[in-house]
Amino acid sequence: MLSRWQAGGRHALRSFSSSASACAGLISNIGKQPITIPPTITLAPSPTAVSVKGPLGETSVPLMPFMKLTNTAPNTLAVSVENPKERKQRSMWGLTRTLIQNAIVGMTEGFTLPVYLVGVGYRAALEADPRGKGEGRSGQRLNMKLGFSHPVFVSVPEHIKCEVPLPTKIVLSCTDKHQLGLFAAAIRRWRPPEPYKGKGIIVGNERIRMKTVKKK
Repeated sequence: MLSRWQAGGRHALRSFSSSASACAGLISNIGKQPITIPPTITLAPSPTAVSVKGPLGETSVPLMPFMKLTNTAPNTLAVSVENPKERKQRSMWGLTRTLIQNAIVGMTEGFTLPVYLVGVGYRAALEADPRGKGEGRSGQRLNMKLGFSHPVFVSVPEHIKCEVPLPTKIVLSCTDKHQLGLFAAAIRRWRPPEPYKGKGIIVGNERIRMKTVKKK
C-alpha cells in the first residue's frame, strides 16, 4: 500500500491554499471603511492633498497620486487606490483613511491625552516660561519633580493646550493626534515606567507589565 506522500507526491500535501484567501489579502480592512463627514466639516480635495476645515481650524492630509476619494453617499467619503495588488498602495490605503478620519475628529472635537506621574514625590506644575513665546513655544512650561536632584522643565508647544488639574496628572489637548503623541512621548522620555515598582510617567491607558524581584 502506498502512503499519501508516495501516492500524491509532495505537491499533494500543499494544495490547501485557495484563491479566496489570496484575494482577501488585497483589501485593506481599514481603508475600505467609509468615512462619515459631519455637517460642520468641509473637505476640499486636490491632486496632492485634501483640506479639512472645521470649527477648530483647518488642516490638510497629503495624498499619493494613486489615492482616490469618492462620495458614495451624502456626507460619506470612500477611500480607494488604483491597484490594491501593489504593496505600497495597499499600505497607504489604510494609512490615508486613518489620517483623514483623525483630521476630521481633530477639527471638530480635538484630542485629549492624560499623562500620569507615578512615584513618591513625583509632581508637576504649569508655570510661565521665562523665555516667553516664540520658536514654537506657547509661553508656558511644565515644572516636574521626577526624583532627580533638579527639577525638569519642558516647554509647551504653541499648538498644545496643557492643564495640570492634579499635581500627579497632566492633561494635553491638541487638534493633531500625531503632534499630541509626540509631545506626550517627549514628557515620558524623562522617566519611562520601570517594571518592578511601576514608577515613572504613564501616558494614557498604558499598562506596565510588572516583573517580580528574584529572591536569593
